[in-house]
Amino acid sequence: MTDPVSLDGRSLSLEQFLSVVRSDARVSLAAEARGHVAKGRAAVERAVATERPVYGVTTGFGAFSHHLIPRAKARELQASVIRSHSSGTGPALPEDLVRGLVLLRLNSLARGLSGVRPEVLDRLVELLNRRLVPYVPEQGSVGASGDLAPLAHLASALTGEGAYVVRDGPEVEPARVVLAREKIDPLEPAEKEGVALLNGTALMASYLALGVADGRLLLDAALVAAALSYDALEGNPESLDDRLGEVRNSSDQRAVAATLRALLAGSDLARSRPEWSGQDPYTLRCLPQVLGATRLALGFAEGVARNELNAVTDNPIVFEPEDFVSGGNFHGQPLAFALDSLAIAVQYVAGFSERRVARLVHPALNRGLPAFLAPEPAVSSGFMVPQYLAAALVNENETLVHPASTSSLPTSADQEDFNSMGAWAGAKLSRVLANTRRVVAVEWMVAGQALELRRPRSGGRGSRTALKALRDLVAPWTADRSPSADIERVAAAIADGSLVRAVRASVAF
Repeated sequence: MTDPVSLDGRSLSLEQFLSVVRSDARVSLAAEARGHVAKGRAAVERAVATERPVYGVTTGFGAFSHHLIPRAKARELQASVIRSHSSGTGPALPEDLVRGLVLLRLNSLARGLSGVRPEVLDRLVELLNRRLVPYVPEQGSVGASGDLAPLAHLASALTGEGAYVVRDGPEVEPARVVLAREKIDPLEPAEKEGVALLNGTALMASYLALGVADGRLLLDAALVAAALSYDALEGNPESLDDRLGEVRNSSDQRAVAATLRALLAGSDLARSRPEWSGQDPYTLRCLPQVLGATRLALGFAEGVARNELNAVTDNPIVFEPEDFVSGGNFHGQPLAFALDSLAIAVQYVAGFSERRVARLVHPALNRGLPAFLAPEPAVSSGFMVPQYLAAALVNENETLVHPASTSSLPTSADQEDFNSMGAWAGAKLSRVLANTRRVVAVEWMVAGQALELRRPRSGGRGSRTALKALRDLVAPWTADRSPSADIERVAAAIADGSLVRAVRASVAF
C-alpha cells in the first residue's frame, strides 16, 4: 500500500489526480487543512449568529440574492438548494470523471475558504476511499455559477436523497441504501454547506485533467502511427531536419521531428533520396508543424488544468478573519476555452491520420502497393471500409469541435447572463478523443499491413518494434475478415498506453 495522497488545497499534482481517479489511490486530509477549515467554519457561524447578510448563507441564490433568509431557515435553505439543483439528465458520467469531480471539490474545500465543517470533507474522503461513485448525470451544467447540477447530484448522494452507481455495472442504488450498508450517516447540511458543495468547476476541471492525460497518450500513439506510414509510403525524412524547427522558433515542432527521426532511424524505406523525386505530401512533410501544433495546445491545456486542480472556485469565499467576498471564481470560461481548444487540436490528429490512411489504400498514391492493400484485389476488399470508418469519425469530429464556449445562453432571470458551457465542451472533447483513438488505430493497422507488403525491406527501429507490438494484438491480413474487433483492440491499447510502452522499450522518444 502506498501512502495516501494528502490534500491541502494547494499541492495536488496532475499525477496524483490520475492516481486517485484511475488507480484508486487513497486520500487523506492534511492536518493543516483541517485547521484552516475549522477557522473558515467559525467565520460562517459568527455571520449566521449576527444575521449578517451573506450571499448563499443568509440570502437566497441567483436572482433571489436580494432576499434575506431568517436565521431559523438558514439550514433549510442549504438542503433546499441541493434538492432543487439536482436537475441533471442523461447517462451517468464515467466513474473516473466522477471520482475526479469528488476529488477536486474536496481539494478546493480543503483550503478552508468555503466555510464548511470538517465533517463535510471527511464524507468526501470516505466516498473516494470506499470507492463509492455518486450517480451524476451528464447533462445540466452551463459552466458558470459552477457545475451546479452535477455537483448537486454529488451533494444529494451525501445527504441520502440521491443515488450511487453500482461499480462495474449500469445499475444505480438509492443513496440511503448505500449509506446504510456502509454505516455512513447521511449529511445534514449546515449553513453555507449546500452552496459550497455546488459552487465550483469540478466537473469541467475533471474533464480537462483527464483530457490532457488522454491527449498525451494519443499524441504519442499518433506519432508512432505516422512513423509507420512514413516508412510504408517511403517518405523522405529531409523534412524532419531539426534546423527547420530551429529557424521557426518552435520547440514543439522540433520535439515532434526528433521523435519521428528516432522512430525512423535505420529504415530501409524512409530515406533521403539523392535524385530529385518531388516533395512528399503535407501529411508526411508537415508532420512536425501540424502535430507540433497539437503538442502546443496540449501544453496550454495542461497549464490550465494544473492551475485548476488547486483552485478555490466557491462563492462567496471566506477570507480571514471573516471577510466574505462575492465574485465569479466559479465561472468556467478558462476551462471551457482550454477544452474547446484541445478538442480542435485532437481533431488535427484525426484529420491528418485519416489522410495518410486514404493515401495508403489508394493505388495511385501508395507507391506500388495493391489497391486497398487487398490480399486478392476484387475478390477481397482489404482495408477499403476501415478508411470509410476513419472518414466517418473525422466528419463527426468536425461537427463536435464547434466551440461550446462561444455559444453562451443566459440563466437565472438574466442574473447569470453569460455562461461558459464548459461541461458540454468537456463531453465533446471526450467523444473527440475516443473517435480519434479509433482513427489512429486504423492507421496503425493499415500502415502495419503496408509494411508487411514491403518485405523484405523494413522500416526504422521504431516501426519494426511497433509492428511487432501490433502483431501481438492483431494478425496480418491474409484474407478478408471483420476488422471491427481488431480496431477496438488496438484503440484500447492506445488508450491504456500499452502499445506506445512496447515501442518505448526499444526506442527512446
